[in-house]
Amino acid sequence: MSYACAARAARTLLLTLPLLVAAAPAATAGGWSAAPSGGGRPSFYAEGVPGAVLQDTVAVTNPGARPLTVRLRAAGPDGLPVTFARAVVRVPARTRAEVPFTVTLPPDTPPGNRAGAIVVQESTGRRVTVPLLVRVGGPRLPALTVEHVAVRGDRITYELVNRGTTELVPRLAVRADGVLGTVLDRAPRTLPVRLPPGRRLRLDEPWPGRPALDAVTVRLTVTAPGAARATGRTRARFVPWGAVGAGAGALSVGAGALTVVRRRRREAGAGARGAGT
Repeated sequence: MSYACAARAARTLLLTLPLLVAAAPAATAGGWSAAPSGGGRPSFYAEGVPGAVLQDTVAVTNPGARPLTVRLRAAGPDGLPVTFARAVVRVPARTRAEVPFTVTLPPDTPPGNRAGAIVVQESTGRRVTVPLLVRVGGPRLPALTVEHVAVRGDRITYELVNRGTTELVPRLAVRADGVLGTVLDRAPRTLPVRLPPGRRLRLDEPWPGRPALDAVTVRLTVTAPGAARATGRTRARFVPWGAVGAGAGALSVGAGALTVVRRRRREAGAGARGAGT
């Protein structure tokens, strides 16, 4: 990471992460300090494309008269692997130790900013937290699908899948057409969810007034800024099983009565033939 990157880091953090910079504690604790190596940088900054391994160095300065032992770890950034050359460092008195570390961007990392921090902590619990910002390059491709649409009781279940490289806020429209016309028509509305790249989310839509007797086609249409419209469909049949059961019972009773009548007629016919002989 060059000093040009460091300058961009300062500008980027001031513009995009003002709260993070404002909330960061001073880079000193108990007389010792931790900061990006090279001086003049208030935070770590790195940028690269998916698949890259980014490098930087944290400097721990011990101005005291006794040795200092600290442990290093990363808080974030958003799950990106951070590896230190040494996780535990012993810094002699009046000495500065420099510890290289790397941030790995997996090949499937979506583009965008990832915010985190490098945390340096001594055994007494005192620690220094230095902001870390990683910018992942690459094309921003919004893509959204709706899958596994089904009608279950008085709800419509479905899954939204973000197949792009950027976070999406989806909008949903619902329509159902029956034998005699439209039975459900809900205008597009923004769903109260944020769908990160590669994530699948199972949701459901209430349908308390569904038909009691009908055959319907349910269509869900989802959109998101920049993404193509996606549609999922399913078919459902609604039958009032109570009425069907009552009808089946009546048919069963009728069939039983007819059987009894036929049996009695056969018995009566057999008796008449016996008397004639």
